[in-house]
Amino acid sequence: MPLLRSVAATATGAGMGQVVRTVASRAVDVVLAALPALLLTAGPSDPARAQPTLNDRLNAGAAKTSGQERLLVEAQELVYDNDRNMVSAVGNAELHYGARTLLADRVRYDRNTGRVFAEGNVRLTDETGAVVTGDRMELTDDFKNGFIDSLRVQQTIEPRGRVARVRFSAPRAERVEGETTTFERGTYTACEPCKTHPERPPLWQVKAARIIHNNEERRIYYEDASLEIGGVPVAYLPYFYTADPTVRRETGFLAPHFVNSSVLGYGIGTPFFWNIAPDYDLTITPTFATKQGVLGQLEWRQRLANGFYNLRLSGIFQATPSVFLPAPLGPGDREFRGSIESTGQFFLSPQWRAGWDVVGVTDKWFLDNYRIRNQAITTDYFREAVSTAFLIGQGDRSWFEARAYYFKGLSTFDWQKQQPIVAPVIDYDKRINGPDPLGGEVRFQMNFQNLTREATQYQEIPRTRSYLLTPTVNGNSFALYPTCSVFERGRCIVRGLAGLDTRLSTQVSWRRDFVDEFGQVWQPFAYLRTDAFYVDPNTRSFQNNEVTRLFSPDVDFSGRVMPAVGLEYRYPFVADLGDWGVHTVSPIAQVIARPSETHIGRLPNEDAQSLVFDDTSLFQWDKFSGYDRVEGGVRANLGAEYAITTRNGFHVNAMFGESIAIAGVNSFRRGDIANVGLDSGLETQGSDFVSRLQISPNQNISFITRARFDNDTFALKRLETGLFAKFAPFLPLDASLLYARYAAQPQLGFDHRREGIQASATYSITPNWFITGSLLVDLSHYLEVRELYTTSLDAYLLNPVGTPPVAPRGNKFYISSTNIGFGYRDECTTVSLHYYSSPIETAVGLRERNQTVLLRLELRTLGEANLRQNLSSTTTTDGIATTSAR
Repeated sequence: MPLLRSVAATATGAGMGQVVRTVASRAVDVVLAALPALLLTAGPSDPARAQPTLNDRLNAGAAKTSGQERLLVEAQELVYDNDRNMVSAVGNAELHYGARTLLADRVRYDRNTGRVFAEGNVRLTDETGAVVTGDRMELTDDFKNGFIDSLRVQQTIEPRGRVARVRFSAPRAERVEGETTTFERGTYTACEPCKTHPERPPLWQVKAARIIHNNEERRIYYEDASLEIGGVPVAYLPYFYTADPTVRRETGFLAPHFVNSSVLGYGIGTPFFWNIAPDYDLTITPTFATKQGVLGQLEWRQRLANGFYNLRLSGIFQATPSVFLPAPLGPGDREFRGSIESTGQFFLSPQWRAGWDVVGVTDKWFLDNYRIRNQAITTDYFREAVSTAFLIGQGDRSWFEARAYYFKGLSTFDWQKQQPIVAPVIDYDKRINGPDPLGGEVRFQMNFQNLTREATQYQEIPRTRSYLLTPTVNGNSFALYPTCSVFERGRCIVRGLAGLDTRLSTQVSWRRDFVDEFGQVWQPFAYLRTDAFYVDPNTRSFQNNEVTRLFSPDVDFSGRVMPAVGLEYRYPFVADLGDWGVHTVSPIAQVIARPSETHIGRLPNEDAQSLVFDDTSLFQWDKFSGYDRVEGGVRANLGAEYAITTRNGFHVNAMFGESIAIAGVNSFRRGDIANVGLDSGLETQGSDFVSRLQISPNQNISFITRARFDNDTFALKRLETGLFAKFAPFLPLDASLLYARYAAQPQLGFDHRREGIQASATYSITPNWFITGSLLVDLSHYLEVRELYTTSLDAYLLNPVGTPPVAPRGNKFYISSTNIGFGYRDECTTVSLHYYSSPIETAVGLRERNQTVLLRLELRTLGEANLRQNLSSTTTTDGIATTSAR
């Protein structure tokens, strides 16, 4: 690289001293070994010696500083004052020193002091990308030290993949060694200035007598500081520090959380985060509660070369255990309570990964009482913690998954002995091209399941119940339906069988598509399914011979084989009507021939209890949801599809069809020990009709509805319909509306109609302010209330003790759950307030509600705080012995 490019020089006398002025018709580009070295080559004028040329000076300077970092100077003029040992770059001066860049209207260098003076629109960019602007800067020659007037700093960071900026400002600041900047009477914010009124204060900012930004420590220290919201001081701290915005993990205290509960008292928890190493850290959270003592929580996280894991421990020695109900309705007899949670995942190779997600508790109420939350824990409707370990492998056309499950019931009336332990359940799926001359696709599927349970789980069919239990806890009465204590056909079903249940299922299938010259699509297929069972029931849990005869201890092994052949036919008729779109009508017929299912009702059913017959399952080869059941008999599935697609994005899709049992035993007509198949719409020779209608005027709006109609009367049996809409850019609203209605299925335990509607919406009042909400309404609750009244009245008439039950009012609307919130969000701030109301343990007939208010505030780069307050009164499900509000 040349030392001098396109330079025109003149030398003139200048009064008491001698000034060398360099003027170019364009910006002069000068590469200097170092600016100080250049100036040292220009001594005082000597009449006896010839004045050295500018080129001589440049080369001499470069030679003296060989190996040092070079400086590139660009300016309209370079002015040399030999008398005062100064050089000036005038007019759009731009200096580059290593990774640092200095821009200004005028830059002067005093070689006597080694100081650089920049004036007018000064802008300094350092090696981190931070931009420092000011009216005037006084710096050392390497830009690392100095003073800055009217300082403004803009630092660009990329948290979680998004670009963001933070800003410092001060009337005067000092820069030391390029690592520490001290702002006198400084301000700090992560908010963008207002575009229309930049003089207004940002949404939030920190003002301090001194702000010290240490790049080496990557910390920001604040002295005599106050937090301002909209220019109004709201908090004062004499001293604190935060991590540099570029730091994602820093040792220190996190935002505290507060406790307010009738059983815990008042308290505060202050997490301390310890960044031990780049790959692991520890968070310790002591929570001090006035009534129960100290709850200790510890979370260890570590990331390894091929994965990660974490471990969270919680525990407390309670000071007042008596505020909780005694066993079996509460943990009142426990002094120590705690939990252990862990998650891990490791990538063993590009195709294989393994991991776990486990939760263990001393009692089922601990996590709820102390508000400890985990993604593996569900708290609405069904309260349980699911622990699992897994091994997963994935190839181009194959899938392997092995898992083990442990279910911990967290509801008050759960009996843990009825919860299964599944270890393991293994699935394998492989697809290959069919061999010649078959062609097509060959698929191999395998499922292995090993399950144990200590006690059989019965469910009484509701239509047969003749009485209602109303136990009282804390003076609160609640409905509890009785369950079967022995198996009795027609009165109860078995949801889970005690003992050992081991099954191995394999299936090999083949299919191939043929398209003839008329456009007809023919798909022949065949499959062979085999199942082997080993069942060792715990006969002590049955207390009668009805179920033990189904699973004779003398015949532990059993099996079944299900071969099948079939043909699916489609004939799409396509018409292009120009502006009216492309219309497609496709009649579909599918016939499957196979023998009857064997051992119906004489084998366990753990994974095939959820049977939903609709448009999505009409053309499935086997309509059962799991492997414990297999569909048999000769069956025809008939239907038709109609679709419209236009050039402007309008789309319609409709389908209608039914399934017909032609020969053999109808698998859905004979229920198993869980009555699966009955009341499904498939139990008759001609099934119910199923339909689908989807209308999408554009990509932002979609309406879809699914329905099932009775085969004889065309009465509505099942309906699901939903509307999903995004109205932007015309209206800043996202909304959805869902409605569902299911007819009674008394043989499955649903003796009345179920009906409900769910609505949710988010409306952006402004680009920053929003309001959101959701509502779930139970439209069939009055049916259950009326039935409970009838049952209670019958029980009173049989045994008239006490007062007769009061007839319920005919309110058909019951708000099951609610979520209402509003908030503000921008590039630097998020604040939201939400109210949640949801039912607790609806599955067992309880109607208590969980009502919570959540306030969340996040000031980006400073921290985040959450305040959660439970508004519910004490329920009968949390094990608490008091009734005061929490």
